[in-house]
Amino acid sequence: MLVLEYKAVVKKSQLTAIDEAIRTSQFVRNKVLRYWMDNRGVGKKELYQYNTALRAEYGFVKDLNSHACQASVENVERAISRFFDNCKKNKPGKKGYPRFKKDARSVEYKTSGWKLHPTKRRITFSDKKGIGELKLLGKWDIHTYPVELIKRVRIVRRADGYYVQFCVKVDATSEPRTGDGEVGLDVGLEYFYSDSNGYHEENPRFHKKASKAIKHAQRRIYSKEKRKNNRHKARGRYARKHLKVSRQREEHAKKVARNVCKANALVAYEELNVKGLVRNRRLAKSISDVAWSAFRRWLEYFAVKFGTQVVAVAPHYTSQKCSGCGNIVKKTLSTRTHACKCGCVLQRDVNAAINILCKAKSTGGHPGSNAWGVGTSTFLGASLVEQVATMSQESPGF
Repeated sequence: MLVLEYKAVVKKSQLTAIDEAIRTSQFVRNKVLRYWMDNRGVGKKELYQYNTALRAEYGFVKDLNSHACQASVENVERAISRFFDNCKKNKPGKKGYPRFKKDARSVEYKTSGWKLHPTKRRITFSDKKGIGELKLLGKWDIHTYPVELIKRVRIVRRADGYYVQFCVKVDATSEPRTGDGEVGLDVGLEYFYSDSNGYHEENPRFHKKASKAIKHAQRRIYSKEKRKNNRHKARGRYARKHLKVSRQREEHAKKVARNVCKANALVAYEELNVKGLVRNRRLAKSISDVAWSAFRRWLEYFAVKFGTQVVAVAPHYTSQKCSGCGNIVKKTLSTRTHACKCGCVLQRDVNAAINILCKAKSTGGHPGSNAWGVGTSTFLGASLVEQVATMSQESPGF
């Protein structure tokens, strides 16, 4: 699936209509989830029948397109299936019991309830919520795909406005790699990652750089009177600063992951428990700022695009073990140099990266969750920006 996203030009009257559609979608989802909680054992058929009953009982639900209501039921169905799958697999920790949505930010239409203008620069939503026609801003890659391949249309509310996403049913196009190397990656806080060839990718620390402006924007909120328009505007400015940092992290992770997968035939990385690591109150902000989960997600996506094998290995003792002789050399987090009595002296993260690569090649590890399918440096220079600039906006999931 390919996801194309466009900024929507929204009139003031349409703002209310879109927000009402989002609230209705959230209402249907929560009501269906409550029905499942109160009637354990009901299946997919009963959930859709209850959705039909809701449309008959509530006029504002009937005003929303029927396929949009069905999409809300599908979200509940996926959450329930994921919960039972985690229970069957005996996943450690919380199993992800389905929860109610408190502040939904999107409404999803399937193949009806919307119509693209012949120029594909406008889209009209035809249900009774009154959204009407929206003008779309962005690159016109949607022109290259027939309307029949568009399987989902979603309206998303963000801090800087509303966006329309198109989910197009196409296969990811493969591209040739520039190299066939093998590399191990050790992610960290000092560097974004260190590879087994000694290259260090700098940690951009987007949140740290923007923290002063974010704190100033947050203080401005409390200087405004409650329930006044100025306070609402101040909250919007604060939210947009966080949104900018989030986008910077995602784009950086995407660029670096593409760079790594294009240069290597095998990429080995640590399978870190990020959710557990962020519980450390001293390092939580720094761990979130480095975006390890986004990096791994894009590694697995570009592995398919370039035919690269990505392997996740357990991180145990990768920093303590000597890559030269295999002995365990105990060291604290503050010790940044690995020095073994065998004569091996390396930067701590480079030593760990070599161990990760060796571990992947000897034990096999296991492929990434989204991966299909163990020399060269991961640094490609200025061509990285040019590579990413020519990409269409793609996502590993919708």
